[in-house]
Amino acid sequence: MQAAHIIQALESTKGANILIIGDVMIDAYHRGKVNRISPEAPVPVLAVEERENRLGGAANVALNVQAMGARPILCSVIGADEGGKEVIKLMESLELETSGMVVSEDRITTLKTRMMSGHQQLLRVDQEETGELNHDLANGLLKKIEKLIRELSPRAIIFEDYDKGVLSHEVISRIINLARDHGIIVTVDPKKKNFFSYAGADLFKPNLRELKDGLGLPHIDTSQEGLDAVYSQLLDKMSMKAGLFTLASQGVYISDGSNSDRQPAHKRQIADVSGAGDTVISVATCALLAGLSLPEVAFVSNLAGGWVCQYPGVVSVQWPELRQEIENVLSKP
Repeated sequence: MQAAHIIQALESTKGANILIIGDVMIDAYHRGKVNRISPEAPVPVLAVEERENRLGGAANVALNVQAMGARPILCSVIGADEGGKEVIKLMESLELETSGMVVSEDRITTLKTRMMSGHQQLLRVDQEETGELNHDLANGLLKKIEKLIRELSPRAIIFEDYDKGVLSHEVISRIINLARDHGIIVTVDPKKKNFFSYAGADLFKPNLRELKDGLGLPHIDTSQEGLDAVYSQLLDKMSMKAGLFTLASQGVYISDGSNSDRQPAHKRQIADVSGAGDTVISVATCALLAGLSLPEVAFVSNLAGGWVCQYPGVVSVQWPELRQEIENVLSKP
């Protein structure tokens, strides 16, 4: 692999329109110090000193796509509540397009609140609704997406599924059919519920746990031969052009059925793995758009996913730092 080739290819995707469709949420952080145990129960008392809200879920994918220089258009459903207002406020402050967002009186906005003492997470409190969209909401979302495809001619669609109800089998299949009609690349970061609904995707990116859950396998052999066999099982159940399996500390695996490649994880000081999958699918999509080979797609997305794990909380990849890492890694003998 050559660093100059990969960097030049990725920079060629700057400005490309990419639709990101899926579950949007707010990642909230309450940070402070613990100096005592509660007299009411044997639990620590967190004296909160700072509160911060960040965009999460599919919105974090949008931020990663934006950081790579492409133009993300986020499509999702949020509640007509304070959380929904905060989502739009954060999107506007970060210069993210809001025309693909549907606001509903019938749903609540997903909110994940983390209680933090230093870098230690003490507790997470979730507020969410996970039922599928009703017929009218699903149709409203689909109409927005159809309009955006007609008007903006996106070059790729990323499905970011967190099993919070925005994506259903019907919604997914209709969008994939639209993508096929318009020659749009489709990439997927799946969850268990809709695992086999993404037939026809160009790139399907489950992690190890999602593979086990989706295929009903209690154990997966993560050797090259074992993963080749798992990919074959996946192809027996669902057609796709390529699969990218993220394996945490074991790196990533990629295959198109004829050829496969394995990229090891790079040694780092890991602070937080939250959001790493969002980064991997974002960078992998840009790499596919750039026309990179599958080993190159695996290499650069694996590098990016590891980079964000060095920082606490959900963060986005930064292109200047990723570019430098590409140069550094590929310059080593």
